[in-house]
Formats: sequence, structure tokens, C-alpha cells
Amino acid sequence: MTRLNLTLAAMLLLAALLALATGPDGVSPALFAGWLGGHDSAATIILADIRLPRVLSAAVVGASLGLCGAALQGLTRNPLAEPGILGVSAAATLGATLTLYFGLAALFPWALPLGAIAGAAVATLLLASAAVRTQGMASLILVGVGLSSLAGALMALILNFAPNPFSLSDLVNWTLGSVANRSLADLAMTAPLILVGALFLFAQRANLSLLTLGENAAAAHGLDVRRTRIAIVAGTGIATGAAVALAGAVGFVGIVAPHLVRPWTGHDPGRTLAPSAWLGALLLVLADLVVRILPTDNELRLGVVAALAGAPMFTLIVLRRGRGGAHD
Repeated sequence: MTRLNLTLAAMLLLAALLALATGPDGVSPALFAGWLGGHDSAATIILADIRLPRVLSAAVVGASLGLCGAALQGLTRNPLAEPGILGVSAAATLGATLTLYFGLAALFPWALPLGAIAGAAVATLLLASAAVRTQGMASLILVGVGLSSLAGALMALILNFAPNPFSLSDLVNWTLGSVANRSLADLAMTAPLILVGALFLFAQRANLSLLTLGENAAAAHGLDVRRTRIAIVAGTGIATGAAVALAGAVGFVGIVAPHLVRPWTGHDPGRTLAPSAWLGALLLVLADLVVRILPTDNELRLGVVAALAGAPMFTLIVLRRGRGGAHD
């Protein structure tokens, strides 16, 4: 486990350095020399003010989504569970855009992250309740589809009543997901909330491992199932809401990252948390790098690229499970 985490951390560091050094004209290591030497003001602006906050935001959001996906999969014992598929991200996006639509975000800087967290918390509570009452994977996925559809319908209603084109553009940006134009101030506002959510989830590592026995057996071993469920729900809601507040809706990272690392962790949900966070951060940093270097007139949104890469993986996971050919 330690080797896996260190390997993923090293890969993330290399990817982050590559993202910092890469621009429209390719890789420019000289920028680092100019920045570190302090004699090139342009390099300082490009690296410290533009690229660094963007890379850090992608890493933080990716880590949050990977961690939340692994925690939700452990809680529901469902390898297809993750904030995007189950509607948590959509609900968080709805909460964030409501603060934009009603002008609360302009009046109170904390309104947007709090709105996103509130939306994520409501969706996660509903999912946790459904996970208790249903045993089949299909039922839980259908609940998530219903939540996503409802949040999407309400989002469409908000977009339909946007007061002007500028408001419409701002609202659409949150539905597509992006870390462009993020600042260190944005990161400082949301990263502490993601950290709080992560601490909730990491505190439940042993309990997640115990839940693989089933809730009744885990309770017989002394696990307070209700308290564990509440802690995971709270941690997922806070971390996902803050991630959406920083980057908007970015899907599929939470399902792909845990799926890829699970064979290396013995299919233990508790041991999967940290590697999923590292890999989620790595995937999103690389995805944002692709977004920046693609030769398009208008920059693609990060959520679009993540969905294009993640949707085929999700389909593959479903097909493999349908054939019974893999342990997920």
C-alpha cells in the first residue's frame, strides 16, 4: 500500500510539473528558471498566477472526487457508486447555481460553496437512505438517475429564466466543469472544506473495511453502522460540494479511480481511499493538461473531457459485471 501511494504521488508530482511547464507553444522549462530566479515577471505571472492555481485546483478536485467515489462504493457496497453517477454532483451544481441565479454569491463569498455543499448533502442523504432500503445495484442506480434527472430539470429551468446572456454563460460554465481562471483565493476558500470532508472519510477507513462483511455482521463485530453511515454521508457531501464549488460538475473520476486501484488494494474499501485520491488527482491534472493543449478555437471544458474519457470506462465496468467476469 505504501509503495502504491508513493508511486501515485510521484506520478502526480511529475504530471503537475509537466502541466506547469506546458503551454500553447509546448514545454518550456526555461519558464521555471525565470520564475525561480525572480528576473522574469512574465514567467512569474504565467506560472504563479495562472498555471499553478489551475494545476492545484485540478489536483484537489480530482483527489476529492476519487476519494468520495471510493467512500460511496464502500458504503453502498456498489462499485458503480460515485458522486456523478448517483446525482450528488448534479445536486451540488444545482445548489451552486442557485446562489448565482439569486445573486447570493456576489453578496456573500461563502454562499456558493455552502450552496454546493447543501445540494450535495441532500442528495447523499437520500442515497444513503436508499442504500439501506434496497439490496440491488439496479435500484440504487435508478435512485441516482432520478436525482440527476430532477437536478438537471431544475437546472434547465434556472437556465431558461436566466436574466441576461452574461448570467446564462456563468450558469452554463458550472454545468460543464472547469478550473480555468481559478485563483489561489478560490482554492483557499474551498480546499479547507475538502480537507474537512476528507478527514471524515479517512476516519472511517477501518469501518469501511468491516462493512464488506455486511451491515448485520459488522454490527455484530461492534460497528455502529448508523454513526458510520452519517460520517461518510457528511464527509462525501462536504468534499463533493466544495469540489463542485471550485470546478463545477466533473463526472466519472469518482468511479474510474477506485476501479483502477482496487485490484492493487485487495478489494478492501478502506485501503482504497488514499490511492483513489492520488489517482483521481493525477487523472484530472492530465485531463486539464489535454484541455489546455488541444488546438481548438474555444477551450474545451474539463467536465466534457472527463466525461468523454470516463463514460467508456463506466460502460466497460457495467459490461464486465454483467458477464460476471471481474471482481469490482
